[in-house]
Amino acid sequence: MGRIPDCVLRWSGQRMPVVGFGTASEIVEGSDFFTVTKQAVLQAIKLGYRHFDTASLYGSEQPLGEAIVEALSLGLIKSRNELFITSKLWCTQAYGDLVLPALKTSLQNLKLDYLDLYLIHWPICLKQRKEGVSGGKEYDLFPMDFSSVWAAMEDCQRLGLTKSIGLSNFTCKKVADVLSIAKIPPVVNQVELNPLWQQKKLKDFCHGNGILLQAYSPLGAVGTKWGSNRVMECEVLKEIAKVKGKTVAQVCLRWAYEEGVILIVKSFNAERMKQNLEIMDWSLSEDELKMIQHIPQSRGIQAEAFVSENGPFKTLEELWDGEI
Repeated sequence: MGRIPDCVLRWSGQRMPVVGFGTASEIVEGSDFFTVTKQAVLQAIKLGYRHFDTASLYGSEQPLGEAIVEALSLGLIKSRNELFITSKLWCTQAYGDLVLPALKTSLQNLKLDYLDLYLIHWPICLKQRKEGVSGGKEYDLFPMDFSSVWAAMEDCQRLGLTKSIGLSNFTCKKVADVLSIAKIPPVVNQVELNPLWQQKKLKDFCHGNGILLQAYSPLGAVGTKWGSNRVMECEVLKEIAKVKGKTVAQVCLRWAYEEGVILIVKSFNAERMKQNLEIMDWSLSEDELKMIQHIPQSRGIQAEAFVSENGPFKTLEELWDGEI
């Protein structure tokens, strides 16, 4: 397996591998979740992955941390510096005074001294209201104070607890809001992006401001409750894959790579993990790129949970600033 290329993050000068391994999973947390996630990360390291994406919300920070410890002890990597680790600030901690403690908790879970990249997961705040009827937690939604939260993110970088800082699920307008108050600009905006939701406007805006787009759900998050098989079943992509002798997944990933987008791929299946890296030694033709460009566009992940009559976003239109 060849080495994964990397790119330079404009505002920090860091090098980031262009393909990352995602650890969000719908496996119920517990011993199976821990073991399956840890083993998948170890397998990924063996295959050549060096960029790993986690989040406080995912519950995968601890198994990822344990996998890094084991990879070092087995000699799969010589030092932690060979890896690029991203985690994310969850909405319940997205308050100025809670950012630093949240990052420290993530570092403790990961058994690391620093992150390579720390992202604001969503542009909204949550506060627990009460125990729900079924024993679950219920939350109130609040607007995020970008000034205090971003200032705290900048402090985390200045303290050396993360080498870079960025955003996730931010629209053009919300990215612009952060840029207007930032002393240290975000290096990345991680968003849903695939051939059926190409995010051209957001990509042009972010790239124009020195911010890289990072794609989650580049294959449509098939098999998850938030995703669908619409990308993998797209006839245009199937046709291109057949001509190329590639999988639909490989066509999607190669397309995003050619668009200058960083990829977060997620499969715990060893063969698919390998296939997801086999996209560097071939390319799509101009005609194939045009075919993909003309695929009808629609957002897959709506995030209705963040829309409420009593919250800052009363409609999906408001949440996404019309980018739907």
